[in-house]
Amino acid sequence: MSHLDFTLALHRAIALDPTQQVCWSPFSAASALTLLARGARGTTQAELRALLGDLDELGAALGAAGTLSEVWEGQPEPTLAVANTLWADAVIDIEPGFADLFAGSGGVRNAPFQAEPTKARDQINADIAETTRGLIPDLLPPDVITADTVSILVNALYLKTSWEGKFTPDESPSPFTGARGTVDVPTMYLDKQLPYAARDGWQVVGIPALGGVQAVVLLPDGDLGPAEAALTTESLGALLADLDWMQVGLRLPKLDVSTQSDLTEALNDLGVTTVFSDQADLSGISPDPLYAQAVLHESVLRVDEQGLEGAAATAVAMALTAVATERVDVTVDRPFLLLVRHRDTGVVYFVARVTNPA
Repeated sequence: MSHLDFTLALHRAIALDPTQQVCWSPFSAASALTLLARGARGTTQAELRALLGDLDELGAALGAAGTLSEVWEGQPEPTLAVANTLWADAVIDIEPGFADLFAGSGGVRNAPFQAEPTKARDQINADIAETTRGLIPDLLPPDVITADTVSILVNALYLKTSWEGKFTPDESPSPFTGARGTVDVPTMYLDKQLPYAARDGWQVVGIPALGGVQAVVLLPDGDLGPAEAALTTESLGALLADLDWMQVGLRLPKLDVSTQSDLTEALNDLGVTTVFSDQADLSGISPDPLYAQAVLHESVLRVDEQGLEGAAATAVAMALTAVATERVDVTVDRPFLLLVRHRDTGVVYFVARVTNPA
């Protein structure tokens, strides 16, 4: 399983309707799920690894993608911000090794999920909004934090960069024919040497942006639905590898797309189920028994003549698993001793022998 495998698999699970417009971030989703997998054990981790692939290879790729290349003096500086944050209630303990994964990023931070859930939600949403420059202000809806929620793992991403060659706006909107007929949309035009390929029923155009970023347009010769469904990791990889420089006159619609998704069902469909059950093993995160309640995702992408701006965030909400134990009834109906002590040190504050509570 490669990152391209993961991207195609989760894309198809998210975007079931081929006529539906959708935008999501494989980088953000993979970042959050990789951290979750690092804290998982046994079957729980095996299911995540089957979807994500080798965690070390993926982690190295995500780390490399988290840094943009330098630009020439005088060019606008691109911006890339990535924050991985683990929010945890004081009622649970976090394994030191897992906490180390967040060092140098968002870190491990306290949130009062149990005592003040609204405050906890506001804290997390405000932090995501700060990283995403306000593009994602409310990833967590009001009902996401339940009475059992004790931790939320978050990846937040923001990217803004300029094209290496600027587009010029068309003087008037151009027709765009989609599932709902033909509409006129604001369009921009670029005529320059660009990476290009035409094969297997696709035209592919690479649009270089500063910082080592590249946008890639994949335009099918026919309808998108069947062409997209026929894509495989191998065929998509071949299209991307076959790009060669050519003079291209590219006319592209300006874009402003966004999508909110609950990835839980899509992950279930891809075989990631144990982490959402009481059989979850997240002992690498905490000695307390945890399971994932939901995986929420939101992404925004804007493309215009100057460049592109995008933001995404993925949150994994976790709760304490109810531990099944044998039940025993205790009726205190005869003389007994009562100790009041300090739990960690064992120091006893009070001892009482109770022989007549009346």
